This record gives sequence, structure tokens and C-alpha cells, in this order.
Amino acid sequence: MKRRAFLAAGLLSLFASPAALAARKKDASKKTASKSTSKSSHKKTRRSGKPQGKAQARSQTTAENPVLESPYRGSSATRLPPVKAQEPPALWRIFEISTSLQLKSSQGRQRLWLPLPMSQDTLYQRSLGHTWKGNFELGSLSRLPDGELEAFYCEWQEGVTPQLELRTTVTTADRHFDISRRTLPPEREDILRRNLQASRQLPNDGEAYKLAQRIIGRILDPVAQAKAIFDWVVDNTEYDPSLPGVGSGDVRRQLEQQRFGGRSADINGLFVTLCRAIGIPARRVFGHRIEQSRISPSLGISQGDATRAPHCRAEFYVPGYSWIPVDPSDVRRTIAKEGLDHRDPKLVALRKILFGVWEMNWMAYNVAEDLVLPGGKSVHFFTLPLLERQEGTLNGLDPDGFYRISSRQIIA
Repeated sequence: MKRRAFLAAGLLSLFASPAALAARKKDASKKTASKSTSKSSHKKTRRSGKPQGKAQARSQTTAENPVLESPYRGSSATRLPPVKAQEPPALWRIFEISTSLQLKSSQGRQRLWLPLPMSQDTLYQRSLGHTWKGNFELGSLSRLPDGELEAFYCEWQEGVTPQLELRTTVTTADRHFDISRRTLPPEREDILRRNLQASRQLPNDGEAYKLAQRIIGRILDPVAQAKAIFDWVVDNTEYDPSLPGVGSGDVRRQLEQQRFGGRSADINGLFVTLCRAIGIPARRVFGHRIEQSRISPSLGISQGDATRAPHCRAEFYVPGYSWIPVDPSDVRRTIAKEGLDHRDPKLVALRKILFGVWEMNWMAYNVAEDLVLPGGKSVHFFTLPLLERQEGTLNGLDPDGFYRISSRQIIA
């Protein structure tokens, strides 16, 4: 083959014109120059110790493909999901909640505290305002930082028969946890630390830590750990409908006595305690049922009467997912109220729904614990009206009652 090519080139040179031969010589000289240039640059690259291919790729990444959009393979940026704003719900419902007093005159001054819906707007609830009228001497709204608590406080003089009507308007949307979207921005560090700490009712060490470790075993994923705790709480607690309000909420006593259960603040408080014990931020959210339930008749109110419908829920935090809603207490409530068997399809569905979903026929008041109300009143948590007078303190757990709460949906 080489000999044939040589002979062909020689024959062509015999028949080629002088101009064609000059052009061919010029092209050959260009190729020789380019080869020498590439060899010299390759030598320089080897001397400097920086491969040209990687340097060129790096310059292209910087200029055309920013590292945030096209990070190097294996870098930590490739493992971080992009942070996006969560899409607001499409369906919102508006409710008007009215609170009125049924009180007599007292020998001394009377002071009243009413919990109000949280002032901080969320993707499941927004407060639209409050109006009130009455014969009180002093009246004001009070707030704690970070939207943890909003309350109405008022006082009456001695001998006055208290009168008060407070109307609150809120709009709510059902809340869903989507495990396929881990794109939410991180929570503030001080809020997360606060929801890892122990409180007077919720420990985070000792028996709580031992029990939480036994529950999760070798599970490493925080969502799976919380689900294991959720299932354990559902399987090992009892709902006691004879207790008033949301229960005492004292998880320390449950752990000391090894008897688990009560009402919503007790059962959901146990979930929160076990999450905190293994390093998952969690908190109780205190509120009130304000409408019938589409999930189960026992999880709502009837005919707009919300006087005896306080309810505590829970949520835990996982980076990327933010706060995830849960309610193991309502699973136990449905079992107690409707007599469900563990094989009942409705119970199986409830266990799935209430890990990650809040049906918003309920309004959230606050997440505050171990707080001091305006006027110096100390409470473990605040979810019911509280009245202080000379004859003694009345709260929403009083069987005779001194207030009425009604709720109605407004058709916008």
C-alpha cells in the first residue's frame, strides 16, 4: 500500500501544474507548523502538572454552566435538592368563630384570657382579623415573638357583670406532606433548638431516650424514624374520652408510671417527646375543631357548637421537608369512639392519612409551652379560655362552663 501511494504521488507530480504544486507545498508547511505547536503546548502542560482537558472543562463550567446549575460530579452540591417556594393551596375555606361569656358579677376584679388563632400566616391557615365588644375596663391583644402565641386579655371592675363577644375570622386549607418533594427552605436554627429542648411536661432524656432508641432500632432515615414512633404511639396508648379538654399533657408522668395515653395533648405530647429524645425537632400545636370532618364523624363538631372541641396536634421537622404534620391521637380517638378493630380497613387508612395530613376543619392557636400570660399568669400551655376572680380560677375544663364558642363557614 505504501509503494502504491508513493507511485501515485509521483505520477500526480508529473502531470500537475507549477501553481498546484506550490499550493500543495504551502498546505504541507501549515500542517507541520500546527503539529509542532501542539507538541510544544503539550510539553508545557506536562511541565506545569495541570491537564489541559480539566482546565478547559472548568473554564466552561464557570463561563457557560454555573456550578449551581451544573456542579462537579461527586460534589456535595449534586446531593442537595434545589430550594423552591412551596405552591399555595388552591382551595381555602373561611370560618367565623364567635366566643361569648356567660358570667355573673364578682366581689373582686375579674380577668380573662382568650387564645386567638396564630398571627403568622402559613400555607394551611391565615388569620383575617378580630372584632370584639363588651363592658370590660381594660382590653388588649398580646403577642409572643415568632408568632408562638396571640391572646386577648381584659379586666372587669368589682360588681360588674362581665359581657364580651369576640369574633375571629380565619381561612384554612388542608395540609398534605409530599415525600417526593424535598425542596423547602430550612427553618431558623433557634426555633429548631427550642423544639429539641425539654420542658416541664416533655422530657428528652432518661426513659424517653431509652424508649425512643428501642422503637427506632437501626432505622437511620428521620422520616422513617418518626413513622416508627408514630406507629408505636398508636399501638401502645389508650384514648380516654372521660378526661376534660386536651388532657393534662404531662408526658413525664406517663413515662414514670409506664401507662401511656390520655387525650390529645397527652398522646401527641408522647410522640413529640420521643422525637426530641433522638434529635428530631418536634412540637405540639394547640388549637380548636371548628367544622365537621370529612374523614370521620368523631373528628369534627356538629351543628356549629365548638365549645367542647379543643384539640392538640403535632408536627416534626426534617430538612428539605420542613414541618411534617401528624396526629396519632386522632387515630386512637376514632378507635375509642367508633370501636374499630385493628383489621378494620378504615383504621388502616387512618394510620396512613394521619401521618402527613391535617384536615383543616381545625384552627391552630399556638405552639407555646411553659409560658407567662399577660398579667403574670403561668400555664403549661394555652388552648382554652381562662378566667381569674376572687372566688377562684375557672378554665375551659370547668364542667359548668362560663363561655360558648360557635363556628360557621362563610361562603365567599
